Amino acid sequence: MMRIDCPFCGARNQDEFVCGGQAHIQRPERPEEVSDQAWAQYQFMRINPRGVHFERWMHLYGCGRWFHLARDTVTHEIRAIYGIEENPPEDLL
Repeated sequence: MMRIDCPFCGARNQDEFVCGGQAHIQRPERPEEVSDQAWAQYQFMRINPRGVHFERWMHLYGCGRWFHLARDTVTHEIRAIYGIEENPPEDLL
């Protein structure tokens, strides 16, 4: 089990959190003008990297707040935790 350091509540077990999937996905500015193929790409296609992956997490059984987490998909090591409106750390890109 992973230990996640909630930026608002401190370190807790993974079962208190829910993963919201890939972080930093940009919604098309004018969805009504986007092709069906581009809309499907936005809705359903996600990357599945080997290495650092940027994810959204929510502390469901705690403060209920969202944050971003950079996690290594091979080792599950948490490399960074940062605010929901922040960009990923430059050294992890």
